Amino acid sequence: MLGIVQNVAIYTLPFLAVLTLVITVHEFGHFLVARWCGVACDRFSIGFGRAIVSWRSKSGMEWRIGWIPVGGYVRFKWDESVASVPDAEDLAELKQEILAKEGPEGLREIFHFKPLWQRALVVLAGPVANFLLSIAIFAILIGAFGKPITTPLIGRVLPDTPAASAGFRAGDLILSVDARPVADFRDVAEYVSLHSGSAIRMEVRRAGEVVPVIAVPGRVKADASGNAPPGLEVGMGYLGLEADHSRANLHVVRYGPLGSVVEGVRKTASVLGDSLTYIRRMLVGQESGSQLSGVIGMAGRTGSAAAEATRGAPTFAIAAMSLGLLMVQMVAFISTAIGFANLLPIPVLDGGHLLFYAYEAVARRPVAARIQDAGYRVGFALLAALMLFAAWNDLQRYRVFHLIGGLFS
Repeated sequence: MLGIVQNVAIYTLPFLAVLTLVITVHEFGHFLVARWCGVACDRFSIGFGRAIVSWRSKSGMEWRIGWIPVGGYVRFKWDESVASVPDAEDLAELKQEILAKEGPEGLREIFHFKPLWQRALVVLAGPVANFLLSIAIFAILIGAFGKPITTPLIGRVLPDTPAASAGFRAGDLILSVDARPVADFRDVAEYVSLHSGSAIRMEVRRAGEVVPVIAVPGRVKADASGNAPPGLEVGMGYLGLEADHSRANLHVVRYGPLGSVVEGVRKTASVLGDSLTYIRRMLVGQESGSQLSGVIGMAGRTGSAAAEATRGAPTFAIAAMSLGLLMVQMVAFISTAIGFANLLPIPVLDGGHLLFYAYEAVARRPVAARIQDAGYRVGFALLAALMLFAAWNDLQRYRVFHLIGGLFS
């Protein structure tokens, strides 16, 4: 029983802390830009449910901490959603109600009666806040510890792998992947992981000459125990190359403040680019969607990484430091993922509301209520389907059904 409680704590608590921080930053982005635009806010909450602690500012706005630590929200005055888009009839009714209760002055601080560009900025501010958080974290980590680089020199070609079939040799120095110059072996591995089954043109330096190599990455499969080979992930692409890890090929690049920020932007852009690549390949049938992950998967990865970071630490202080650094990195990755997901053009998400605003900018009127209602229904159904599909992937990945079946066998 104690082991179960310990596992729940390891896999759940770090993830809840990361998720709450990321979503709070997202909502704080909405809040800051809303206040800059003069929008009145009723409440800002960290967490959901009944308030554990709450207080009011001089402006009358309520700040609270809810007892359910799975995110947070900001509530505008006369509104239940940061990005709702009422139609012309709803706006007329809302206007009359506000005028009756607060007079003409009351309209000036209401979100729905702000200029279109201000409403769009408020909605966009949430995802942008997530990206800025990721950039800041990556920049701070790179500035503090530098950027580790492994020269893309092949130390070993595993037998009976796509790399062996393509003709790679130990000692080859990888120069480019699909015409993209590479300087770090990790960049090669990341690119390959997202291109299973697709021919990749690579150039290597071999015995002083540049030699072209065409490789088709395979797809990682689980073993009899349901686990992937070390360093790989089931469903992703692989070649079967190992880097030469001799000391001469391992070095750390140091950056100043400006360089660290630039690298932070590049890292965040790289994470976004990988997400777009995976979705594009999934839409054209090159990926099955098995790597889509939901809350369970994110919690599992966070928990596994937390356990790995603290395993074998000689002292509690070192374990705590390792866990802290890992959690900071997880915040950056999950923040980028949530910012990206919120920009998808699906009604009920920020991206869907920006789509409605784009229509309003062209048509000079909000989207009709019946179209919005249909859009929300379709969007909610699509979002629910994606969440269920991701949850199914997570349950399969962690072999939950196998474990449940074992209980009754």
